[in-house]
Amino acid sequence: MKRTVILGTGHYVPPKVVTNFDLEKMMDTSNEWIVQRTGIRERHFVEPGIGSSDLAYEASIRAIEDAGIDKSEIDFIILATLSPDHYFPGVGVILQAKLGLAGIGALDVRNQCTGFIYALSVADQYIKTGMYKRILVVGAEVQSSNLNFSTEGRDMAVLFGDGAGAVIVGPNEEDNDRGILSTHLFADGRFLKDLWMEKPSPKDNPVFSNKMIEEKRYFPRMDGRSVFKNATVRMPEAVKIALKHNNLTIDDVDLIIPHQANYRITELVARSLGVSMDKVMSNIDKYGNTTAASIPIALDEAIKSGRLKKNDIVVLTAFGSGYTWGSAVIKM
Repeated sequence: MKRTVILGTGHYVPPKVVTNFDLEKMMDTSNEWIVQRTGIRERHFVEPGIGSSDLAYEASIRAIEDAGIDKSEIDFIILATLSPDHYFPGVGVILQAKLGLAGIGALDVRNQCTGFIYALSVADQYIKTGMYKRILVVGAEVQSSNLNFSTEGRDMAVLFGDGAGAVIVGPNEEDNDRGILSTHLFADGRFLKDLWMEKPSPKDNPVFSNKMIEEKRYFPRMDGRSVFKNATVRMPEAVKIALKHNNLTIDDVDLIIPHQANYRITELVARSLGVSMDKVMSNIDKYGNTTAASIPIALDEAIKSGRLKKNDIVVLTAFGSGYTWGSAVIKM
C-alpha cells in the first residue's frame, strides 16, 4: 500500500478581529487575565450570515490551489466540525455543492477538537486501500455565534475563535517513505459532561422550549480543571504512543503541532515530552481555540512559513470534548 501524502494545504479566517480589549467591554475580564490564563490576545469572528461551510470553502480553494490540482480531481470530502450550518444535513454536502462537485461522497466527522485527526485517519485508510486518489480534508468552525458574552460565560467566551483549515491528500507516487506514518485515536465517553453543549437535544419533546432558552442550557459548558488535567496528560501520552509505534524518539521529530486549546496546556505538553517550545507550533495568540480547525490552520502556517520542510517529521496531537484525543505522525 502506498502511503498517504499531503499534497496541499490552506486556511482561512474571517477578517473581523476581536481583541481581548474588545471583550473587556462586554464582560468583567481584562487583557492581562486572558493572556496569563490562555495565551490568547485576539481571535477572528464571522459576520452574521456566515457559516462553517463558507469558511471551509475558502480554506478548500486555497488548499486546492496549493496542491496544483483541478477541483474536479477531488473524489471525496471529509469535513470535521462541531458547528454545522444546520441541525441537518451535514456541512460536507454543503461544501460539496459550493465547490461544484455534485456526485462525490461527503462525510462529516463530529469529534470536536480531535476532529481533524480523526478525519485525517479516515482519509489515510481510503487512500491506502486505493478507494480514492484525491481527498479534501477540512476542519471548520464558527463558535462565536453561540458563546455567552457576559461575565457569567467568560470562561468559555474568551477562548474560541472562528476559522477553517484544509488539506488535500493522495497516494505517494514517488519511491520514498514520505507520508502519514500512523494515526492513533482514543476516547472516553464517561467524561462527556465535562465539556459539552447539552441542548438542544432530540431526547427532549419538544426539542426547543422556552425553559431551555431561559436557563441558557444551549451555551457550551466546561469543567476547566478536568479538561486541563486530562489534556496535559492525554496529548503527550498520544505522542509517545505514536513515536513508539514508529520506532522514533522525540529527537527525530522536527515539529509538534498540538491542538491550540490553551498556551499553558501547550507548555505542559512540551515539558512532558522533554522539548523546548521552539519545537512546538503555537498560534493561539492570533486565533484562539478554533476547535477542529486549529491543527490544519497551524499546519498550513508551519509549511508556508518554512518551519516544516520536505522530509521533516511532524507529530499532530489533539484533545477535546468526548473526551476524545489522538495523534498522527507524518513525514512531510
